[in-house]
Amino acid sequence: RLTGQQQEINSLMQRKSAVDEENARLKNEFGNLNRKFKDKSQELKDTEECARRKEEQNRLVIKNLEEENKGLNMCCADLLSDLEKLRKQEVQWKREKSGYDARIKNLETDLAETREQIKSLHSICSNLSSLVAVKQEELFQKDCDVVRAK
Repeated sequence: RLTGQQQEINSLMQRKSAVDEENARLKNEFGNLNRKFKDKSQELKDTEECARRKEEQNRLVIKNLEEENKGLNMCCADLLSDLEKLRKQEVQWKREKSGYDARIKNLETDLAETREQIKSLHSICSNLSSLVAVKQEELFQKDCDVVRAK
């Protein structure tokens, strides 16, 4: 009976030893898994912090770009307004130029007519000068005739 109990005790001791080894192995595995969990948790926290910082940077970039866009839109509106004013001014200047061009054309026509008149008057003047010369000669001859007759 003692041998049976001794065998049972040995068997239980072997089982206890096997259970202790399994327990130690599981504790070791649990420790490893716990470390991995802590590492992954820290990595997740770091990633979340990095993502939060990136998101904040992106918000600032977007805000700055929106402000810059607002300024550019105002600048574009001003430029479009200036362009519209310049187009209206261009239309006005074209109207004025058209009026000036017509006036210049009329003045050129008047100038050409005046030149023709001057030419004609020069011709008349020249004819009259010739006539005056002839009449002066006749008058001189008559004066001479009068002097001789006296």
